[in-house]
Amino acid sequence: MKKLSLMVAVAFLSAPVFAADADADAAKAMLKKNDCFKCHALDKKKDGPSYKKVAEKHKGKADAEEKLFKHVTTSPMVEIDGKKEEHKAIKGGESDIRNTLRWILSL
Repeated sequence: MKKLSLMVAVAFLSAPVFAADADADAAKAMLKKNDCFKCHALDKKKDGPSYKKVAEKHKGKADAEEKLFKHVTTSPMVEIDGKKEEHKAIKGGESDIRNTLRWILSL
């Protein structure tokens, strides 16, 4: 019984808690304000991947939030329909951006 309790505790503590600490309304407002929905949607591909696909790709990765933070704040080159272009950097405070990323990762 002790071993089972320990396994349950480890599983619980190591699981991402993205949804619990993300404000969905604020995240959606940030995405709308930055015109992110022009290229991304919640659950379907547009020019960019859906937010659910992004969450799926990064699921279980400890560095997911950091990788996405760098991606959305540094204007990297992305490929859309075979053409390279600069990804628009998201504007906002770091805590607002991180909230948005935690919400995306919770999908």
